[in-house]
Amino acid sequence: MEKEVTIYDIAKRLNCSPATVSRALNDHPAIKLNTKDIITSTAREMGYRSNTFASNLRRQRTNTIGVIVPRLNSNFVSCVLAGMEKVANEAGYNLIISQSLESVTKEKANALTMFNSRVDGLLVSVAYDTESMEHFNAFINKGIPLLFFDRVIANDQSTSIVIDNAKAGYEATAHLLKLGRKRIMHVTGNLKRNVYADRLRGYKQALAEYNIPFDERLVSVTDLSQEVGVEVARRITSMQERPDGLFVTNDLCAVSCMTTLKQAGLQIPDDIAVVGFNNDPVSQVIEPALTTIHYPGREMGEIAAKSLINHLNGLMDIQTTNTIVLRSELLIRGSSQQHTH
Repeated sequence: MEKEVTIYDIAKRLNCSPATVSRALNDHPAIKLNTKDIITSTAREMGYRSNTFASNLRRQRTNTIGVIVPRLNSNFVSCVLAGMEKVANEAGYNLIISQSLESVTKEKANALTMFNSRVDGLLVSVAYDTESMEHFNAFINKGIPLLFFDRVIANDQSTSIVIDNAKAGYEATAHLLKLGRKRIMHVTGNLKRNVYADRLRGYKQALAEYNIPFDERLVSVTDLSQEVGVEVARRITSMQERPDGLFVTNDLCAVSCMTTLKQAGLQIPDDIAVVGFNNDPVSQVIEPALTTIHYPGREMGEIAAKSLINHLNGLMDIQTTNTIVLRSELLIRGSSQQHTH
């Protein structure tokens, strides 16, 4: 029995991408007319038969999408997953979700499980200590689409969806500087991660703009847990020269820090103004309410799932899009407002 001619065969003959062939044969408006003609006539000549049934069979779709996140216990991740779930379910896909618990070893195991579960595509936000893409190569080699979100690894083979973390870090810090604060402490996470490295870059940029020398001792690299918030507050109360501004790149950590500072008798924002990150619901429960950066988590989840599913359905080629940047926004609340006496 003769083997069916596939779009891959046509692509090889014409030296173009399978996605282009698929689009031309599906009469996609993005393909130029003469390209369309060449592709359709070559397809006819080679005996190509369009077969929607075969196209599903050939890839043996499972209609599942794998998602790997660092932790499931953050409001941000819940919002992202809610966005993904909504889009996936509407398109008839199921999600398989696993968490790496901030460990690259566990992330590798998760990736292998996803690969063996034959997911149609994979959405990943990487752990603290992930350094290379190696454990995702199996997906790339098999042509299984891979998309990174929030915490991404810069690479040419897959799309990343992020916010402009440098800009957000800059805005948070500049806001404190505009209030006349001079010693601004920055509490952040592992600087191997794009999100924290970029926010630190923004922090430094704002200081430079206000001619305030960068002081390494005011930057604290932590795991951003609630325990860390308590430790940072204790450190602040025992400092000779106390910071008058604090930018913590995670709301939960910021709030536990604020609570401890208040117990020690410090006034917020008078003694120390505080800015968090993520717009977690906890930021509005604390008194005073916490100034924070609104992070479009649900939107990020929706766009990640939509891009992946569009790619799977041949409507979009995510290999050609490198980075999608979503907007974040500074929300000013009581923890950093100028008091008018």
